[in-house]
Amino acid sequence: MAISLTKFIYPYFIVPGKNIKDKINSFPGFYRFSIDRLIKEIRQINELGLNKVLLFGIPKYKDNSGSSAYGENNIVVSALKEIKAEFPDLVVITDVCLCAYTRHGHCGILQAGKKAIDKKATLEALAKIALAHAQAGADWVAPSAMAEGQVLAIRNVLDKYGYAKTKILGYSAKFNSNFYGPFRQAAHSAPAFGDRSAYQLDYRDTQNALKKIEEDIDYGADMVMVKPALSYLDIIKQAKQEFKFPLVAYNVSGEYALVKYGVKAKIFDEKKAVNEIVTAIARAGADYIITYHAKDIAQWIKRENYSI
Repeated sequence: MAISLTKFIYPYFIVPGKNIKDKINSFPGFYRFSIDRLIKEIRQINELGLNKVLLFGIPKYKDNSGSSAYGENNIVVSALKEIKAEFPDLVVITDVCLCAYTRHGHCGILQAGKKAIDKKATLEALAKIALAHAQAGADWVAPSAMAEGQVLAIRNVLDKYGYAKTKILGYSAKFNSNFYGPFRQAAHSAPAFGDRSAYQLDYRDTQNALKKIEEDIDYGADMVMVKPALSYLDIIKQAKQEFKFPLVAYNVSGEYALVKYGVKAKIFDEKKAVNEIVTAIARAGADYIITYHAKDIAQWIKRENYSI
């Protein structure tokens, strides 16, 4: 089956500063970019035929409420304005979460004096982030905090302030996975205590995953997600068959790193392995694939008459 490059979404990590391209040791081929360097990178992938990106911000300062996620000088807001001025037709999706912006590294605001998520405060913060991104030009906002009701809270705020056309990609079935390690190092977002099992999904629980997808559809999501992709191809397939709704699969950092390190160890051929992986994800039912392999794929197609 052929997969168009327009079906791929390519992630980027953005940091404050100038002329920064910061190598991430655990994440082969990936970097943290300042906005000026990011513009140059996006120009390259756009010329290769990729037209969708997903932005993750990494702030200079963190606090317990993640206020820099929606403050006036927010790194994602600043990046959006410059990207949209340069590439008005590029589809820009923004991550809406608090883990990279809080000192404790959890995806929500904690209850005072406790290690549990404050639902009300978290939903209010996520809605503020989404609104700030929409105002700066985001085409899609993608709440990834797995806070119950996050899609509805964001939809209500976007509609209230005149951004009904800004679409929502729900991180609907986001599992408490072992495959997020390189991302957490890249985004400096590992939890300072405990884990995220209280709000991310148990990898053994199919029914709750499907329930969360259905809830996001009911709450106003324009597209839903299964994350990670490779260990959850069955969830992708079931969700697509049951709901027949636009679906994204996230081929996550750990899955990507396994390929890169396997290639380095000469275990397998990179192009063949990547082709097999993205074909399997699309075959399971994903309409779009977030993957760190997207730039490599686009380069192979452009330079080597490669096809997928």
